[in-house]
Amino acid sequence: MLADIKKNTEQKMSKTLETLKADFGKVRTGRAHTGILDHVTVDYYGNPTLINQVANVTLIDARTIGVQPWEKNMVAPVEKAIRDADLGLNPATNGDVIRVPMPMLTEERRRDLIKVVRGEAENAKVAVRNVRRDANEHLKKLLKEKEIGEDDERRAQDEVQKLTDRFVAEIDKALQTKEADLMAV
Repeated sequence: MLADIKKNTEQKMSKTLETLKADFGKVRTGRAHTGILDHVTVDYYGNPTLINQVANVTLIDARTIGVQPWEKNMVAPVEKAIRDADLGLNPATNGDVIRVPMPMLTEERRRDLIKVVRGEAENAKVAVRNVRRDANEHLKKLLKEKEIGEDDERRAQDEVQKLTDRFVAEIDKALQTKEADLMAV
C-alpha cells in the first residue's frame, strides 16, 4: 500500500517533469528545432491535422527547418498554417519544399522568453508540490483509518519529501539548461 503511494507519486512527478521539458522544447531559441512545429495544425481535407502527419519535418541546417508535404497540393496549406501559427516564422516555398528560417532573437526577446520559461518551471514546481500534498493527505487518511502506524506514515512522508526535493532539483537543472540555451548567441 505504501509502495503503491510512493510509486504513484513518483510517476506523477516524472510526468510533470516530462511535460515541462516538452513545454521548454516549444520555447524558441535562435537555433532551428523541429519541435517548434509539433503543435501546428493544417487543414487536411477539412480536418485539422498535425503538421508532422502530412509532411516530413527536418532540419536543413542550424537555422532552417525544412517541411516537405507528402502531397504536392498540401504545400500552400502547410505554408499558410506555419505562417498563421503565431510563432513569428516566415516560411518560404521552394518547389515542393517549404523552408522555415529561424530569425535571430534580440536581447529583449531573449529576456522575455526567460521570464516565460521561469514561469513554466514555477508551475511545474507547484504541480510537484501538489502531488506531494495529495500523497501526504492519502497517508494521513490511512493513518486515521488505522491501516498504517505513525512510524510508517512518518517514514513514508519523508520518502515523499525526498522525491519532491529530487524532482524540484531536476526542474531547476532543466531551467538552468534552458536559460543558458536561450542566452547563447
